[in-house]
Amino acid sequence: MHTDTERCVRAVQSKDARFDGWFFTAVLTTRIYCRPSCPVVPPKPENMTFYPSAAACQQAGFRACKRCRPDTSPGSPEWNQRADLVARAMRLIADGTVDREGVPGLAARLGYSTRQIERQLLAELGAGPLALARAQRAQTARLLIETTALPMAEIAFAAGFSSIRTFNDTVREVFALSPSELRNRRPKTTVLTPGTLTLRLPFRAPLNPDNLFGHLAATAVPGVEEWRADAYRRTLRLPYGHGIASLTPRSDHIACRLTLSDLRDLPVAISRCRRMLDLDADPVAVDDQLRTDPVLAPLVDKAPGRRVPRTVDEAEFAVRAVLGQQVSTAAARTHAARLVTAHGEPVDDPEGGLTHLFPSPESLAAVNPETLAMPNTRRTTFTTLVAQLADGTLHLGVESDWAETRAQLLSLPGFGPWTADVIAMRALGDPDAFLPTDLGIRRAAQELGLPSTPAALTARAAAWRPWRAYAVQYLWATDSHPINFLPV
Repeated sequence: MHTDTERCVRAVQSKDARFDGWFFTAVLTTRIYCRPSCPVVPPKPENMTFYPSAAACQQAGFRACKRCRPDTSPGSPEWNQRADLVARAMRLIADGTVDREGVPGLAARLGYSTRQIERQLLAELGAGPLALARAQRAQTARLLIETTALPMAEIAFAAGFSSIRTFNDTVREVFALSPSELRNRRPKTTVLTPGTLTLRLPFRAPLNPDNLFGHLAATAVPGVEEWRADAYRRTLRLPYGHGIASLTPRSDHIACRLTLSDLRDLPVAISRCRRMLDLDADPVAVDDQLRTDPVLAPLVDKAPGRRVPRTVDEAEFAVRAVLGQQVSTAAARTHAARLVTAHGEPVDDPEGGLTHLFPSPESLAAVNPETLAMPNTRRTTFTTLVAQLADGTLHLGVESDWAETRAQLLSLPGFGPWTADVIAMRALGDPDAFLPTDLGIRRAAQELGLPSTPAALTARAAAWRPWRAYAVQYLWATDSHPINFLPV
């Protein structure tokens, strides 16, 4: 979008927050870059230039605006709705892969050479993987400076910088303030709780929290997830340790409290929470497309901004999808809770009732199949899935190719279209995944006068593409008994 100068200028002049994260405005006279909704008086059009990422702005020598804080914009929805190389690379960079494994590790995950990845990222985003990761480190550093009382040296290494000097130089260059000056700008009313980080997760309005948090709460696995004090809370398995996230919906943001065993996991924890809540979606684009169907239009108008509830752990969700085959939600939660108690890693939660991390594929692969209280066919499905996840034959991650992974899932014993598509929708993040065989969807379709047979409903849903996963959320909301029976 950043190449459409006329459209970008209109968005900046109208201070349209819908475009925050889509592009960034760099002001040639002040050498400052802003988000489109920046509250200051818009610059003259001839003084504006536009970039697709904060990293590109920083690489071109612009510093972040102190008023609108463009580095905290919602992420571009491009990386959620696409499955090409650039989108998959951006999801991996947000998940901290470059900081942990370097650009060669990023390339190995994607199956391309480092040169190919750098060339494509530069062509589309104006910045390579190192610059994009550097921009993320700068934002992580700012969060730690503003939300903790940690010494600057600890913040530097927790944010992923290799030296304190690099940390100081980067913060000054990106924010035009020293780390100490950033800390001094923190509101005096800020309350710091040792060991806990409090931050705001921005999103594009509108956001309807009902289906999002309602679904997560209704399917919560005891010990791993809970709804407490108007917040969804869950444990997180992270690269360097573990954490606990507490997420509360507010009118203009999601209030997030993170307790981490290792602060190096902060950017990954934030990325995974945002992904689980689908916060980088563009609800206006989604709803506008779905409103073109006269049957869906009243549902969208009644409760716009529905998101797709996703996951913080793709392998965990796949295991839970298998446990939920052909049983009620309550039964699926019971099965999962038994596995958690027997094979999950214990964690301490002084603030609530969380007790374990969900078991890893490696620990589940070692489970004696005879101890699993499920039919033999589903037991085979379960053991095959966890074995392939454990040995790497099957990999589910933010970089997964949606079509290829779906085909791989369908080749497993006991995996039908419903199981593969619900994993594609909620674990892999495919915005066009569709569940025409789901009982709740078929009941909703019948009630609304839509075709209720899977083939006919799929044909009708072609007009909803590429947002069929969001149409599923609107259809589920019409059913008085949602998530009650899950087919294979």
